[in-house]
Amino acid sequence: MPVLYCAEWVLPISAPPVSDAAIVVKDDLLVAVGKRSELSKKFPDAATQNFGNAAIIPGLINAHSHLELTAMRGFLDREEAEFLSWLTKLTKARLEMMSADDLYISAAWGACEAVRAGVTAVADASDSAGVVLNAVRDVGLRGTIFQESFGPDPRLARQNFEKLKEKVASLRELATSLVGIGVSPHAPYTVCAAQLEMVADFAISEKLPLMMHAAESAAEDSFVREGRGPFAEGLRSRAIEWRATGSSTIQYLRRLGILQARPLLAHCIHVDEADLEVLQESGSRVAHCPKSNAKLGHGFAPFAEFLNRNIPVGLGSDSVASNNVCDLLQEAQYAILFSRVFPGSGLTRILQADDGLRAATLGGARAVGYEGTTAELREGLQADFAIVSLDGRNQLPSYDPVATLIFASSGRNVVLTVVAGREVYRDGHLTTVDEERLQSRIQEVGKKLERFAP
Repeated sequence: MPVLYCAEWVLPISAPPVSDAAIVVKDDLLVAVGKRSELSKKFPDAATQNFGNAAIIPGLINAHSHLELTAMRGFLDREEAEFLSWLTKLTKARLEMMSADDLYISAAWGACEAVRAGVTAVADASDSAGVVLNAVRDVGLRGTIFQESFGPDPRLARQNFEKLKEKVASLRELATSLVGIGVSPHAPYTVCAAQLEMVADFAISEKLPLMMHAAESAAEDSFVREGRGPFAEGLRSRAIEWRATGSSTIQYLRRLGILQARPLLAHCIHVDEADLEVLQESGSRVAHCPKSNAKLGHGFAPFAEFLNRNIPVGLGSDSVASNNVCDLLQEAQYAILFSRVFPGSGLTRILQADDGLRAATLGGARAVGYEGTTAELREGLQADFAIVSLDGRNQLPSYDPVATLIFASSGRNVVLTVVAGREVYRDGHLTTVDEERLQSRIQEVGKKLERFAP
C-alpha cells in the first residue's frame, strides 16, 4: 500500500519548493511529489501521515565519515594543536585498545547518530571496513564503505597492496544492494607512490570507487612539496625514504594516476588555481568538511570555487574525533558562513542557504556516486528522505523553510528518516537496532579508552 507523507513544505532540491505538499512512497520508491490535495485525490487508498509544520527533504548524504572512531568523541581534543600527534594517538589507541566488537559498537553508534540527524547515506573510510559495513547495514543506512590501505615504505608496497586485495575480496561477500564497497589509499604521507599507483590501477580495473584524504594540511603540503615537516621527520625516523615532489598534492596524485579513477578527495584545503583546473578536468569529486577542518586548524577549502567550477562537492562530517558531532545541517551552515568569510577569488555571488542544502543532498550524491538514485525528491528515485520539524523554539518564526533549515536548525529537529522506503528513525527512536544496548556498550568502550597510555 502506498504511503502519503504530508507536511507544510516539500523541498525537492531539483525543483522549486512546494507548500502544503506531500510525497507518495510505495515500497522503496518515490512515486509522486506535489500538492497534498492533488495527491490525496490521485492516491485515495494511500495511508496518510501528516507532519504539519515541517519540511520533507531528500536524505542528507555524509560524503566523508569515519564511523568506527565515534567512540573517540572528545578523546583527542587536547592533541589538536599538532596534527601528527593527534593522528598518532588516534591510531595507537584504536589498535591497542579497541576490539573488533568495540569497533562495531563505535560504528553502529555513529550510524545511529547519523540517521537521527536525517542522514540516509554515508561514504565511510575505515581500516575495519567489514565491521563498519555490518554496522551500517544493521542500522539501515545506505552507504559506500571504503577499505583503507596504508604503507609509506616502498619496500612493502606490493605486500600491502596484496593485503588490500584480500580485504576487498572478503568485503564483496558482505556488500548488499544498499551498502557497497570502495578502496581508500589513506593519504600521501601514509601511502608510498608505488602503492598509490597499484591501488589506482586496481580501482579502475575493478570499477571500484576510490576515496583519499588530499591537500588537508600545511604539514602535508610541506611534506609533498619539499620533504620537510613532521611527516617527513617521522618517515626518516623509521628509515623510510621519501623524495619531495616539488609540486602540490593534487599535481602529485595526477602524475600517479589517482585522478584517472575520478576519486572522491576529502578536504582539498591547500589547492591553488592550477589544482582547481586539474580537479575540474579530471572529473574528481570533493568531500568538504568545514567543521573538522576548522577544529583541527587546517583552514578552509575553497567551497565557492568548487561550486563555480562545477566540481562535484558534497559535505562530510569527518570523524567525531575531529568534529564531535555528525550533523549535516550544521555542516551546511558552516560551509555557507565560512564561504562568506573566506570567499576566494572566484566568488561572483554570496552563497545562500539553498547552496548549503543542495551540497548536503544532491551535491553529496554527485560526489559519492548516487546521482540519479537518491538525494532528490523526484518520481522514480529511491525513497530516501527526512522530515524536519519547523516548530522548534530555535526556528520560529520561519519566513523561508530553506533558510530556517540551514541557519536555525540542526539534526535534533529531525523527526523521521527513511531509507529505501523503510522508516529507520521516527519520533526519537530507531526502529532497527537496540539503542539502549549500544549506549551501554559505547560507554564501556569509552572507559577502556580512558585507560590508554601512549
